[in-house]
Amino acid sequence: MTRSLQVRIRRNSEGDLGAEIIRLEWDPAKAAVVICDMWDRTNCVSAQQRVGDMAPHMNEVVRILRSQGTLIVHAPGGCAGFYDGTPARIRALQAPYAVAPAPIDWNSWNCDRHDQLPRTLTSPGPCSCNSAQPCCKGGPPYPWTRQTPDIEVTDEDAVTDDGQELFNLLEQHQASQVIVLGVHTNVCILGREYGIRQLVFAGKAPLLCRDLTDSFHQDPRGHTWGTEATIAHVERFWCPSVRSDDLVGGKPFCFSSESAPD
Repeated sequence: MTRSLQVRIRRNSEGDLGAEIIRLEWDPAKAAVVICDMWDRTNCVSAQQRVGDMAPHMNEVVRILRSQGTLIVHAPGGCAGFYDGTPARIRALQAPYAVAPAPIDWNSWNCDRHDQLPRTLTSPGPCSCNSAQPCCKGGPPYPWTRQTPDIEVTDEDAVTDDGQELFNLLEQHQASQVIVLGVHTNVCILGREYGIRQLVFAGKAPLLCRDLTDSFHQDPRGHTWGTEATIAHVERFWCPSVRSDDLVGGKPFCFSSESAPD
């Protein structure tokens, strides 16, 4: 059933980052959710802790949306093989091939928009812990093996880390609106072949769930600042954002050391 959803955008591209709340028509039964890279482990201690903090709330939001008919797509990069033979993985593999309107690839660069982010967010380094030097081991071999088990994968869901498979699923389910949540906002959420840029290039209408995402950086202005700056960038150049309580009710998520998000 279609209803009005409250979302946030930033219309002015000339430097005014003031946010504006607008109403958007939303039908959960004709939408999809992409859960980006919510791995069981990461190579950064603080990043892994924040994933663990978010996962239970994210699981409840996803559970409610699933009950409303939303297609739930789990996209843990590099870990699809863990789910081989499961109904959710088979569903992604068996979705009929659909011709995408733009090449499907990692979209890490778009000069007129990407340059608007500070370098600390576009080239964040191997660790996001709050220290002068990275305290965690970056680069391969990576420690993740699957999506965090705190987020349930049901037989009616889909699992893929492939952009073409995701596009096939979205076309099969006639889903144009796509809620994107997970990590990390300034890297994979934007750049993955199942991320926001690719969804825009594919003609979809993504929405970033801004209280269920997290950034990866060591900008001296602080971790929360970096996440909020990236969300503002997304709202300004790529797509609106929404809060989980606007989607499903209840309270928005906030990390234990932070106040409730706007």
